[in-house]
Amino acid sequence: MKTSNQSEELYFLPLGGAGEIGMNLNLYRYQNRWLMVDLGITFSNDLGIEIIMPDTQYIEGHTNNLEGLVLTHGHEDHIGAIPYLWKRFKCPIYATPFTAALVRGKLKEAGLVDGVKLIEVPLSGKVQLGAFEVEFVTLTHSIPEPNALVIRTPVGVVVHTGDWKLDTDPLVGTHTDKKRLKEIGDEGVLALMCDSTNVFVEGHTESEAKVRKSLIELVGRQKKRVAIGLFASNVARLETCALAAQAHGRQAALVGRSLIRMYEAAREVGYLKNIPRFLSENEAMSMPRDKVLMLCTGSQGEQRAALSRIAEGSHPRVRFDEGDTVIFSSRQIPGNELSISELKQRLQMNGVQ
Repeated sequence: MKTSNQSEELYFLPLGGAGEIGMNLNLYRYQNRWLMVDLGITFSNDLGIEIIMPDTQYIEGHTNNLEGLVLTHGHEDHIGAIPYLWKRFKCPIYATPFTAALVRGKLKEAGLVDGVKLIEVPLSGKVQLGAFEVEFVTLTHSIPEPNALVIRTPVGVVVHTGDWKLDTDPLVGTHTDKKRLKEIGDEGVLALMCDSTNVFVEGHTESEAKVRKSLIELVGRQKKRVAIGLFASNVARLETCALAAQAHGRQAALVGRSLIRMYEAAREVGYLKNIPRFLSENEAMSMPRDKVLMLCTGSQGEQRAALSRIAEGSHPRVRFDEGDTVIFSSRQIPGNELSISELKQRLQMNGVQ
């Protein structure tokens, strides 16, 4: 991405996330001005380390020339480092409403919300950040409001996708704006920076609509307590689980702080309005076993998440009994196979199906 004049060159510098899963941090430079895209974490299976963040030393030396931080979507590997690292940059943050709600919650917990300039960008909106014009194009993914960023400069156009999938029936949120993507392609694109966890896996990801039908049927076959392990950020799956519980005379409960945060953010911006309220952990444990369905964090075997703590008997409020069923409703992230297998073994040793 170069011209004959070095000052007019456009550079792309990934400080995290490229060629790996997690801790996304991407930089674009034009005329000595910088644009940051995403600021995430990755989770560690090391007992002494909970999260890992990207090395930001390079951009810390250029904060006076940093136009802002633009967020593609609300997954932890794209926003999770903001409460820890934002003080090093102190730049404005730009995000669509759902992602902004998640970030706002994180900033409140960190005591930073009053000091951060957090700008909400409407779906399909545009912002001008110095020499960078950034257009948000709606995609689909396992979280509401994922966006491709169309970054326009005098040198040319770069499309930075963030995470994405093609889902013809996403159930929560809008469809991929294929028409706009085609228009941008017809205009001419200098480079495509494409991010997708399973990009090298052949085949297709099933639509959430198909998952919903199967999960409702599966829950209906269980006789005692049912728990579903899932990614907290999959808001459509939260709705699916609530409807599965309702279809079979159960009440759904949220087990895990990140699930509660995600639910509150979704409600704040208008999602999940037409489902019954979720029970608390204490309310769930007071219910008959055949009348409750628990939604739990920790489907990847994370040691501090709800499922692992319940399996090892260290959760302060929730337990599973012999004959209960745990359904894993998420794809294995590469690298987590061992921790997931160990979690399933502990559950089976406790008589959980």
